[in-house]
Amino acid sequence: MARPLRIEFAGALYHVTSRGDRREAIFEDDEDRETFLGVCAEVAARYHWRCYAYCLMPDHYHPLLETVEGRLSQGMRHLNGVYTQASNRRHRKAGHLFQGRFPGMLVDKDAYLLEWSRYVVLNPVRAKIVETPEEWSWSSYRATVGTAAPPDWLAVDGLLSRFASVREEACRRYRAFVSEGIGQRIWEGLRQQIYLGDEAFVQRMQSRAAPIATGRSPSILGCTWRRSGASCAE
Repeated sequence: MARPLRIEFAGALYHVTSRGDRREAIFEDDEDRETFLGVCAEVAARYHWRCYAYCLMPDHYHPLLETVEGRLSQGMRHLNGVYTQASNRRHRKAGHLFQGRFPGMLVDKDAYLLEWSRYVVLNPVRAKIVETPEEWSWSSYRATVGTAAPPDWLAVDGLLSRFASVREEACRRYRAFVSEGIGQRIWEGLRQQIYLGDEAFVQRMQSRAAPIATGRSPSILGCTWRRSGASCAE
């Protein structure tokens, strides 16, 4: 089966994930998680990522991010590579930590930014690790609602501004919005395995993958995404 395209360009919004090799844990304790978030800060600054939501799970992680300069793959290689080195060094291990290449979806920002930011922080609730997203320390939820200090690379204002102009009211509406999402399914907008949007959005994105007569074309990569998980290959 041919792998679907992954298209990279400045200003694109992606939901990506990366799983532990053989679905093994990628975080053994909170120190590992803090180290990973530190690497996230480095990558966001270097590759100019704007992250709207994230969640660290035991064997994988989810960011919802905008690539201001279109350097998704470079940033992901840096993130996974540097964290793998740090983890192996600390735990006296060697070899791969993450499985294959990372799967990702190109997201229609206007239609799905809020929906998918909710999906990301509800991961530990769906996995029945916690009952509410606020119980999970390792997502962007607490920073977004104001109960934890947000990292510099988290676009809290960019997300909350879509709920209300006054921060307190925006936080209240965001809390309610996330709570309403528990148990909901949002895969109906997924098209051709990597596009989250309507047919017009798909056509616009595919046009970016077409060869450009002058200048550089967007970077095109492949990865297969399934509703139950992901399968990636070089």
